Amino acid sequence: MKLAVVSGAAQGLGACVSRLLARRGYQLLLLDRQDPVQVLAELRGAGATADALVGDVADERYAQAVAAWVEARAGAAEVLVNNAGVSLICPAEETTATQWRSVMDVNLLGPFLLSKALGAQMLSRRRGSIVNVASVAGLAGIGHRSAYNASKHGLIGLTQTLAAEWGARGVRVNAVCPGWIKTEMDVKDQGSGAYSDEDITNRVPMARFARPDDVAEAIAFLADAERSAFVNGVSLPVDGGWIADASWESLRLKTRL
Repeated sequence: MKLAVVSGAAQGLGACVSRLLARRGYQLLLLDRQDPVQVLAELRGAGATADALVGDVADERYAQAVAAWVEARAGAAEVLVNNAGVSLICPAEETTATQWRSVMDVNLLGPFLLSKALGAQMLSRRRGSIVNVASVAGLAGIGHRSAYNASKHGLIGLTQTLAAEWGARGVRVNAVCPGWIKTEMDVKDQGSGAYSDEDITNRVPMARFARPDDVAEAIAFLADAERSAFVNGVSLPVDGGWIADASWESLRLKTRL
């Protein structure tokens, strides 16, 4: 059975991706700082083979432990989804070095460490797919998110570099760039008063938030060795047209009449 490793799998997009990959026939290894008890029970109840390792993706010892678990049970993973991430809404001039490092550790160092550890195993088999969850914030600048934006821009750069290094050796590396998704992270960010639902829906040409399934399906496509066999190094927006639309708001809203 093919093994897929998903970080940040205890809730939100990571849980949704795990469910979808399980339905596609993958064995799952769930990674998170909190024990994904509920997701594990759901997957196993549906007949999937699923396990979990709790830890911090920014800790190299944890990445090595994950790699050892994978090697012992499967030799190598077929798929790695680097989904774990944290948000920070703060003016740049008020962002502390500690806050900056915390965001970079989870959003950029973590994907590098897991890609390094599990990618080496994939390279030994000359096959595998890594999908990094970046953001529209990795394709443009969004105010009051300097650390988050920089981490996602960096993740897209890492995606392209690993794709260039590993593509000829059978390992594809791609990224998805979601817009705003209705998940626990959005609830927390909105709770700070930073934005409203209308701020997002009025900006998106498709006039809604992304659903977790919208992004999960794109991840599953990029993970699939048959459906996306020659797709390598892309950063795919899954944003309802956010990045494509440079209209001002009144013009955008007129198109919906």
